[in-house]
Amino acid sequence: MPNPKGNPDNLQPFTTDRDVPLTETLTIRISKPMKQKLKSLDNYAELCRQAIAKALSELEDSNDST
Repeated sequence: MPNPKGNPDNLQPFTTDRDVPLTETLTIRISKPMKQKLKSLDNYAELCRQAIAKALSELEDSNDST
């Protein structure tokens, strides 16, 4: 009979080597063709993170210069 609490190896705390751990999720709606293009890329999630970080940085820079 399988263990109802799952695999004990999966219960270990998650560790990361990032400066700030990725603990939050964000859900957005995109078109089907856009999703297909993203999913075809290697490490598309990191590409999305970098694009959001770049956009936020540009917004901060434009707000600082006004």
